[in-house]
Amino acid sequence: MRGTGEDVETRGRLLAAGARLFADHGYAHVTVRDICGAARANIAAVNYHFAGKAGLYNEVVQSAIHTMQNVTTEAMLAGEGKNAEERLRAYVDVFLTRIAAEDADGWIHNIMLRELSEPTDALDRVVEEVLRPRMAYLRSIMAELLGCHVDDTRVARCAFSVHAQCVATMNKPIAQRLNPAYAGPDAVRSMVDHITEFSLAGLWALARTT
Repeated sequence: MRGTGEDVETRGRLLAAGARLFADHGYAHVTVRDICGAARANIAAVNYHFAGKAGLYNEVVQSAIHTMQNVTTEAMLAGEGKNAEERLRAYVDVFLTRIAAEDADGWIHNIMLRELSEPTDALDRVVEEVLRPRMAYLRSIMAELLGCHVDDTRVARCAFSVHAQCVATMNKPIAQRLNPAYAGPDAVRSMVDHITEFSLAGLWALARTT
């Protein structure tokens, strides 16, 4: 890290302000002036620290990618040595618990939503570095529960269904309006139980039809 302690502090404020603004408005609708104003920094600070808005956005996205990769790694470690049912529960538990802690203000979720509606070059990185490995792990669990090969078309569909249920809980304002119980102190634990039990029941029913 170059520069003084003050430089480091300014850089951190720029990253925090950029993450919040990009999440709220999308890359194309945020200016360097917006970011510097929110970060209480000189207008030249973004160029000095990140070589421009694109460089700052790349660092914000990389921070989101790092957090999401950690979630996947932690879920895999939590399921190590366990059967498929236990691995599924461990995955859902880690996903919901870590998101509740790491993305309390929803900036990572909102950045990803922005990438879906207004994609930048960063979307390919998210898919390759986060989603593809995460879905590969989920598919291995689905295949074991269904008793079929991982390339079976049902496996990918089931993995996507589990993933979609987890992601749906990340939009807290909507989740809490549709299900007021989600705002309670035991909300995360009850959702872990529900998503796991609901998914297992569907998988077992699907396995019996083949």
